[in-house]
Amino acid sequence: MQASDCPDAPDHSTPLEALLTEVQEAETEAQAREIANRMWEYWADAPNAQAQAILDRGMTKRSAFDFLGAIQDFDQLIAYCPDYAEGYNQRAFVHYLRRDFSSALTDLDRALELSPRHIAAMSGRALSLYGLSRLEEARSALAEALALNPWLPERYLAEPGGPLAPPGGGDMKL
Repeated sequence: MQASDCPDAPDHSTPLEALLTEVQEAETEAQAREIANRMWEYWADAPNAQAQAILDRGMTKRSAFDFLGAIQDFDQLIAYCPDYAEGYNQRAFVHYLRRDFSSALTDLDRALELSPRHIAAMSGRALSLYGLSRLEEARSALAEALALNPWLPERYLAEPGGPLAPPGGGDMKL
């Protein structure tokens, strides 16, 4: 398996943009969650069956708390498909769960280079910055994510009294 063997990831930008519009217009958290789940179907659509198998295996290991095994799988996926954003996003999530926020941030930045409107990577970036006590950057990153999906579970961090609330206690205006 070499990077040259990996095809380009499917271009799901058009349906994802439509889902971003939908989630911004959602009237309930349940509606927004259903829309976000549809986004995941696109983000987790790997470039080919081989990449999909590696991604799925890594996600299964992560769910079973086999973080080192998951990282190995995501390392393999990234080596094989270095332009597939979800490989980086998933490895970042494992780093985050291991409280290795710096490594998570590196992977999230790469995921966002490849997929700039990947809301999960955006919110993960905000959480990783928060984990590193880089509060101003975390606040800004969360505001960017909330501008795309105001229903993110992380929105509570930016509410008055929350650790990422705007200075002065005012509401975050998006």
